[in-house]
Amino acid sequence: MNIKAYISHTGIEGGLLVLSPLPLLLSCAAGDPFDFPWKAGFALFAGMMWLLCALTILRKPLVGKTCGIFAFGGSYGTLFPHIVTNPFVALTATTILIGASFLFFDLSVKKEAFSSGNRGAFQRAWWGCLMVPVLLIANLALGTSSSPFSPYVIALSLIISQTLFLLWGVQRKSKKLVVLALGGILSPGAVLFFSHAAILPGISLFFSGICLVSLPRNGKVFEKKEPWWDVFLNHPARILFFTFLGLCIGGTLLLVLPASTRNQSISLVDAVFTSVSAVCVTGLIVLDTPHDFALFGQFAILLLIQLGGLGIMTITTVALHAMGRRLSLKQERLLTSMTDTNHESLIQSLSVILKFTFVAEGIGAMSLFGAFFLGGDPFFPALWRAIFTAISAFCNAGFALQSDSLISYNDNFYVLHVVAFLIIFGGLAPATSILIPSWLSKKKIPVHARIALVTTLILLFSGTLFILAFEWNGVLEGLSLGDKIHNAWFQSATLRTAGFNSVDTGKIAHPTFLIMILFMFIGGSPGGTAGGIKTTTLGVLALTFQANITGKNEIIMQNRRVRGSTVFRAVTILVSGMIMWFVTVLMLETTQQIPARDLIFEATSALGTVGLSTGATGFLDEIGKVVIVIAMFAGRIGPMTLFMLLKEEYPSSASSCPNAKIPLT
Repeated sequence: MNIKAYISHTGIEGGLLVLSPLPLLLSCAAGDPFDFPWKAGFALFAGMMWLLCALTILRKPLVGKTCGIFAFGGSYGTLFPHIVTNPFVALTATTILIGASFLFFDLSVKKEAFSSGNRGAFQRAWWGCLMVPVLLIANLALGTSSSPFSPYVIALSLIISQTLFLLWGVQRKSKKLVVLALGGILSPGAVLFFSHAAILPGISLFFSGICLVSLPRNGKVFEKKEPWWDVFLNHPARILFFTFLGLCIGGTLLLVLPASTRNQSISLVDAVFTSVSAVCVTGLIVLDTPHDFALFGQFAILLLIQLGGLGIMTITTVALHAMGRRLSLKQERLLTSMTDTNHESLIQSLSVILKFTFVAEGIGAMSLFGAFFLGGDPFFPALWRAIFTAISAFCNAGFALQSDSLISYNDNFYVLHVVAFLIIFGGLAPATSILIPSWLSKKKIPVHARIALVTTLILLFSGTLFILAFEWNGVLEGLSLGDKIHNAWFQSATLRTAGFNSVDTGKIAHPTFLIMILFMFIGGSPGGTAGGIKTTTLGVLALTFQANITGKNEIIMQNRRVRGSTVFRAVTILVSGMIMWFVTVLMLETTQQIPARDLIFEATSALGTVGLSTGATGFLDEIGKVVIVIAMFAGRIGPMTLFMLLKEEYPSSASSCPNAKIPLT
């Protein structure tokens, strides 16, 4: 089901008509709209596009959507001066832009959607009157109420909404409704004529409210067969997006509580940054976790790491099953598509994920507790440090209760290897991890698991060799031979996924920098807690490369053929990741006065949800923090998922078109 079930017979064009002056209001958000001529031009262009979109969306949907594309872009551009100076506006505007864009582009309009009769007039009037309060809320939120231009924008929207109400009154042949609508149309002029613009928002709210009350209760505004929330929850990309978004918001609310910090409350942007970093299991920090957060705050961070690493849908599904409640067929189909399992093994697979996770974290915590306790920590601090580190390592989060991460343990091979193996098993899917004994004994395992394991092993050992070669006399200088090998192995393990560091990454050599960028971009394996484009994507691309240079027409592995659709998906993941990486680096370069080398490293670490930093995180201003927050969120749900939000399902059909011959070399 998509939005067409909700929009097929409504007067959405009425709401769009009333909101068409919104770009003019946005132009007042950062001062006088005529301070920058281009800003006024953007506002007028976006307003015209919204107007054309409203007039064509139900008559000529393709034209309407095209106008909508330009309207969204123009509106965002109009607000740009405010975005670059206010991080909260930047974060809010970007979130609204992404959410509204996928809802808009998922809109599917039936040919019979446009109605010019009494029913259509009623629905356009309802939407139009409803949008006036929305515009008033935007006026307050943006702080444009003090602008001398905002009353005219509000007056224009009110006149449009009352005109729609007037048309419905004429359709009903009701003199009372016509008189009411005429009063609403004439009132803005009277108010502005007598220079009482301050009361115009109240007048607009009054007439809109009266009109909404006057509309009949039995008119169907939404033609829906299912609850409204199904629009958001009936698609894997959407449920992933909104699950993590809700978890990030909940985490922010926990971290701004006074009990979360030791000395004073933290700023909202720092709370958002920390929450997103924990939920997206990244590990980039703008505050010192052990010093700035109290025990409650550390526990909240650990809870967010655990929920973000496992996925809240996994926990919810298994909990419902444990309580004896059954999932609906739609919910089962959704979860099987998200977890890449079949219907019969869904609950069993999710149960294995939870069991493997808690067993691995428990063993890791007990192992680390001994090391910390024998290292001089008191019993309870050692226990809490061990639990926190084990969960953070397995979930590949990179948060630590030491201000220097694990640099103080770079001569303790036991701690390094315990954390490294937790990272490796967490970066692999639990279903893949439990196949390692079979793989080592040369038994046959599924193709995807074999690709993930082989690629991971190659990356681990090659990373160790590269770091040893380039940093022997660099950040590893001063360590013994054994400690150099242990730290090189540890950095190779944490490099693609976790974000712990046992050496100073701010002092790495340029060749190591390039290797780290590549490895962070690759990330971990599907089904695990890591980010990046994933090891299986790299494996499929490598197999495709091998097949092409050897002249093979098919990719065969273990007597199994890799489908062309899998190759297409791998290429799509790679390209979408590169697009997101380029956009993130460009935004940071535009807004931050930090060396490009550090910004590139920061952007790659955020998108790969790695959490390593060369030290640039602490120098980011609020705009830079917002950019990194968006990058971490995009990296956790996957850049491809963001593009899938705009995807509409079409039935696949075999094409009879002749092949196109396109030379590539």
